[in-house]
Amino acid sequence: MENFGFSMLWYFTAYFVVTGIGVLHTIFNITVLHMKSMKDSPGMGEGYEKTKPWHPLYNIIIFPLFAYIYFCGSETVTLANAAATSLIWGTITIVFDLIGWVLIKHPWSLTFKEFYIDYQPFITLIYIAIYASPFIAYGLMSI
Repeated sequence: MENFGFSMLWYFTAYFVVTGIGVLHTIFNITVLHMKSMKDSPGMGEGYEKTKPWHPLYNIIIFPLFAYIYFCGSETVTLANAAATSLIWGTITIVFDLIGWVLIKHPWSLTFKEFYIDYQPFITLIYIAIYASPFIAYGLMSI
């Protein structure tokens, strides 16, 4: 990996952009479309539940874009660099999600079962999208 600091800058930017889009989508569903919130229905609420199929799509668009931006700042981009970025970004996401969405308790936190079992197949598709993102960006740069 050529520049770990810039890699992390673009990774965390992508992570927070995707998370922000998901939160705003949920808020839109509740306030504009009048779907039930977590106060009005079981689990995370209808407003959140209706966003779940969109989560992999957010990730497959946003993460390759930021991987592309990261690679554009590199002198040379190799398949090995894409592979290293993939392993780091994907693995950090899994650890960060566990800590931020399961272990640290907050109003939107989930149990282990809710996040890793009930959120299927979406959480798996999200992780695949993030692991694939550097390879997608690498491929786009080769065109």
